[in-house]
Amino acid sequence: MTQEIKAPVPPFTFDTAAQKVRMAEDAWNSRDPERVVLVYTEDTVWRNRSEFPQGREQVRQFLQRKWARELDYRLIKELWAFTDNRIAVRFAYEWHDDSGQWFRSYGNENWEFNPQGFMQRRFASINDLPIDAEQRLFHWPLGRRPNDYASLSDLGL
Repeated sequence: MTQEIKAPVPPFTFDTAAQKVRMAEDAWNSRDPERVVLVYTEDTVWRNRSEFPQGREQVRQFLQRKWARELDYRLIKELWAFTDNRIAVRFAYEWHDDSGQWFRSYGNENWEFNPQGFMQRRFASINDLPIDAEQRLFHWPLGRRPNDYASLSDLGL
């Protein structure tokens, strides 16, 4: 029986690390917990703010709660650094709550991958900044960020 592969796999180069980051951004912008959890190992370990989900099922539940609360979610990730099987990412995303208050959330993630290319550990630190609707910078239609849309660096973030 062959073991499933989630390419690209470690050891990462600049190009394959950047590809992995964009793939993660695209998955998260789908806001589909069923799709997103498939990039993690069955026994994945996370730290996300003050939550510590372990395993795909807890991650799925976490993501369902997240996107029920964080409405009209749009995310941009950017490669910060990489090594053999680890990638560091910085990101920002915009969303609003059910009262209509907009936020821009800024964060950093550290990822570790198994040899088959699945993320086994994810550690995220995130801060939320309330913003006015007029301050929003992420205006593409919900879903995947267009290829020609500005990056975090281009936006001065």
